[in-house]
Amino acid sequence: MRNLALIALALTAQPALADRIFVTNERGNSISVLDGDSLEVIHTIDGLQRPRGITASHDGKVIYVCASDDNLVRVYDAATFEELPSLPSGPDPELFVLDPVGDRLFIANEDDNLVTVVDVNTRQVLAEVPVGVEPEGMGVSPDGKIVVNTSETTNMAHMIDTTTYEIVGNILVDGRPRYAEYTPDGQTLFVSAEIGGTVSVIDVPSQTVTHKITFDVPGLLPEALQPVGMRITEDGTKLYVALGPANRVAVIDVASDEVTDYLLVGQRVWQMAFSPDGSRLYTANGNSNDVSVIDTATDTVTESVQVGQQPWGLVVVPTP
Repeated sequence: MRNLALIALALTAQPALADRIFVTNERGNSISVLDGDSLEVIHTIDGLQRPRGITASHDGKVIYVCASDDNLVRVYDAATFEELPSLPSGPDPELFVLDPVGDRLFIANEDDNLVTVVDVNTRQVLAEVPVGVEPEGMGVSPDGKIVVNTSETTNMAHMIDTTTYEIVGNILVDGRPRYAEYTPDGQTLFVSAEIGGTVSVIDVPSQTVTHKITFDVPGLLPEALQPVGMRITEDGTKLYVALGPANRVAVIDVASDEVTDYLLVGQRVWQMAFSPDGSRLYTANGNSNDVSVIDTATDTVTESVQVGQQPWGLVVVPTP
């Protein structure tokens, strides 16, 4: 019995498997893979042309990457880093979202004013949806019924029905909208506007802007406060907003739409990603070529790690 107890104790004492962090390096034409415990780069995937948007299958086994100058979605095994058959993407893919079922990618084609819908299993294009000029930001409702695309030059959030692939709403926002993020209940949509310097708070049922969140950092000019990537916590209480050349991430209390803190990270913070358990938020800092780590319980920046040249996006998956 004593031996069995010792074995059980040894098993429970084993450290949890680390996450893996995949970071696209836009100018480095590579993906840096980091170990979530040591924060060391354990592998580099080369051979992509201008990788930007990145996401993972819902089971964390497959990594999808917008290779903008390849005009493809490149696909990798998350465990072995082996490249799998690519997916068609339409021209110049920049950002995408995977629907909640996990079988369709909705891809923003920046140069062609389209959202391309691709079946990840059959590798077939299901639809091409015309949208505004320079589509970039993508978001999907929690129920999967609506995909949002933001067009940088048209300054709109386009609401796309995922069954008919038709636009069912166009919402005017501020200049150069970059990203769209729903609350977990699907009732509120946030859209960041890089040049406008705001985050529009949109009531989803009525498709109306109810409020605009603004930013103010002492010592920084207003034009440096450029909201781009966003991430909301799983419980829907906090929204994190990357402020680009301000080198800060704003923390917003969702209940009040008030900014509660500004966290100093690396230079030109762009996209962000949570760890699977939500305890960490990682930021891609394009001009300092590093990733900052934010402890979401205390909202403190704990460390940073160097990656490739001009990191753009991230996704985090559990170690296979």
